[in-house]
Amino acid sequence: MRPTRRKLLTATGAALTGALAGCSGGDEESTATGTETPTGGQPQGGASMSASVETAVAAEWNAMRARIWDAHDAGLAGATGAGAAVAQSTFARFENASGEYGAHEMLEATSEESYEGFEAALGALRTEGLEAGDMGRAGEAATTASTQLAEAQRALVSEAAAELFELQLLGATAQNAGFLAASGNLDAAATVASNVTDRFESSAVHDSLESAEGDAYERFESALESAGSAAEDGDAAAVQSAAEDAFTAAIDGSYALAGNETVAGTGHMAALQARGWDAAAVASMGGPSTDYAHAASLTIYRARAYDCRWLAARGETERAATMAGDIFAHFEGAKAHEALEDADEAAYETFESGLSELRTAIENGDSEGADSAVETVDSSLVTGIEALAGGDAPLLEAAFFRARFADAYELYQLGESSAAATVAESLFQRFEQNELDFHETVEDTSEQLYTSFEEEHLSGLIDAFENTNDSEVETHYEGVNSTLLDFETMAGTTATVSGAEGAYMAARGFDAAALDALGEDSRAQAIAQDAFQHFEAGAGGFHEALEDADESVYESFETELGAVGTAAGNGDDVYPAAKSFNAEALSAIYAVVESGGGSGGDAATGVVQDVFAHFEAARVHERIEEADHNAYETFEGGLDAYIAALEDGGDVEAAAATFADGAQYAGFALVDSVEKVPLDLDLAGGAGGSSGGESDGESDLSGGPNVAEGSPSDADHVVDMNAVAFEPADLTVSQGDTVAWVHSAGEPHSVTAYGEEIPDGATYWASGDFDSEDAARSGWENGEGAVGSGQYYTHTFETTGTHQYVCIPHEAAGMEGSVTVE
Repeated sequence: MRPTRRKLLTATGAALTGALAGCSGGDEESTATGTETPTGGQPQGGASMSASVETAVAAEWNAMRARIWDAHDAGLAGATGAGAAVAQSTFARFENASGEYGAHEMLEATSEESYEGFEAALGALRTEGLEAGDMGRAGEAATTASTQLAEAQRALVSEAAAELFELQLLGATAQNAGFLAASGNLDAAATVASNVTDRFESSAVHDSLESAEGDAYERFESALESAGSAAEDGDAAAVQSAAEDAFTAAIDGSYALAGNETVAGTGHMAALQARGWDAAAVASMGGPSTDYAHAASLTIYRARAYDCRWLAARGETERAATMAGDIFAHFEGAKAHEALEDADEAAYETFESGLSELRTAIENGDSEGADSAVETVDSSLVTGIEALAGGDAPLLEAAFFRARFADAYELYQLGESSAAATVAESLFQRFEQNELDFHETVEDTSEQLYTSFEEEHLSGLIDAFENTNDSEVETHYEGVNSTLLDFETMAGTTATVSGAEGAYMAARGFDAAALDALGEDSRAQAIAQDAFQHFEAGAGGFHEALEDADESVYESFETELGAVGTAAGNGDDVYPAAKSFNAEALSAIYAVVESGGGSGGDAATGVVQDVFAHFEAARVHERIEEADHNAYETFEGGLDAYIAALEDGGDVEAAAATFADGAQYAGFALVDSVEKVPLDLDLAGGAGGSSGGESDGESDLSGGPNVAEGSPSDADHVVDMNAVAFEPADLTVSQGDTVAWVHSAGEPHSVTAYGEEIPDGATYWASGDFDSEDAARSGWENGEGAVGSGQYYTHTFETTGTHQYVCIPHEAAGMEGSVTVE
């Protein structure tokens, strides 16, 4: 679960202020449009500035610096997961940027210290900062990573060119305030505007710009101030306008500083590339993914499985067996079916087998078998929900708890106080075990809420059930429900809360059907009426969100919920109505979740459309067309395809990468170095990627006796080693199976078991055939244990249990995996 926004903003402000106090101008960012004629003829201070292939490489580093701040600023908006993904994607692009003039090889050649510092800081930004929810640490790591690239820029090109790039970076980062505002994150937008202002005022380019182009200087500072004020006033459109003005002023100022328009134009293209990456970042943080809706549907299955069990225990075996079979049948045609299979195949298989066992046990009157089957179903669904919902899983756990508390309440109303207490006690144990990170997330969200839920109401409800104290049962049942709903609304977004509430209400529909099967028609009708009233009262924002997302689904949802109560009131079978309502509840969940993600998609599309409009009016437009028409067509074609991917729901990350390649190609074209572009592109006049292959440094590495050339022929399973990830990262195999790790992309990798993370009695394993983790790490330092292009490593697993492993050179990027042997 993400940290609260207040904590994020407070922490990062303190961290950045402290970091800036000791930093030079190399840790800032910028970009702009370049639509005005420069007033300066020479670089500030008379420094020489010439355009070369090194200029294009330094500009590419600027695009990466901008992405560092994209990751950080996504975290400011509470989207720490999306920010971490941006950091990892940046690491992957850097690792793939090999070849003599690639960002990776050139950084290592320019400064080993900057190279190592950049990789370490980028890894820390992801793991120690964003994934840990520590925005103070994220700010420190982002500053360090950006500074390392800035220092390399100053070493590779002139000081004047480095200042120009700094201003363009600041302009690009100011645009982050715009896209955050467009996606509804106005608090974060205000913080970004303030941070960019601080970085500008502490940078060397501040005085240089004021001296060289006073108008651009004043427009840039004024635009930043306006962006911050508009964000504080809640005016998203004004923030976007001011951010665009800041970008334009920074670009105009960079041309004035340059003296050499080609240098400024090359940086300008990198700034546009950075804005393209902005769109990918905002698209990823616009709302929960469809996977969250899938996880919500799995939550309904959890509640339904328990309904089957307690109904069977009360003699309604035929209806209970039918319900268990219906869960299976529904899942086979559900959207969540393939999603669960893809997310965790073992959980998928265990869920299906558990459902079959549940139905069989119910039909055979096997009480213990039914209990065991329900546990199997539940544990597999918990695994699937964790895989699909990630940090939002605690919200769905809250919905599940509410559904189970409702079960306990209904048992109490049936006179089964002991059974009710047992259900409540089991929930207490789940909470203490931190299932789906629920306990810690509630505590982190609000200490007061945590105390009220656990110590006051949950404990009180158990006691009330045991003591058959009706008034206390009512008090504490209402207490656990209200505190859990408060938790959902405090910790989640409207879309994620709606997913949880939709699951809870669907579960209540099936509760009504179960009670109806027991002859409790009046109670079944009361449940439906209570659910309707809950929805009309807002249901944590679900009511309004559904009406806004899809009015037709909204109307059907209310109609089918009403039909549940009508069936109960008329003495009809409620179960068919409950199934119809479940279908509408699922439609409602998907509608709201997909709509919640749409705001980010719309904002992202707007970003790329603005890039297109900016480029059409920019003077770099004509310079690229004159320099290399193919580069010009490639860049504009990439823009068109990117917009189409965003509008049509295509592969946004792939479209962003293709657009970025086109922008980089255009930058190399401007400095007349198309033949040196370090990209695997089949372009007229280009090298076709011949300079972007494996680096010469690979010849200094060796694999060892268990690393082979070619393709594995006798492996039972294959793991691809991509730039900074194993695919699949987690693998389940049978005892005696052989796994092959095949180099698929990026620099050489290692496959190195964590010595303390393999089963007891297992023989240590690693590429290079080392006998310990220490030996493997030492060997890597000496160039041993590498799996390079065209090579693979195999290992046969004889010891059952989970084996954890890592790629040593890409550990900071999170390149880890596991093999579970059964």
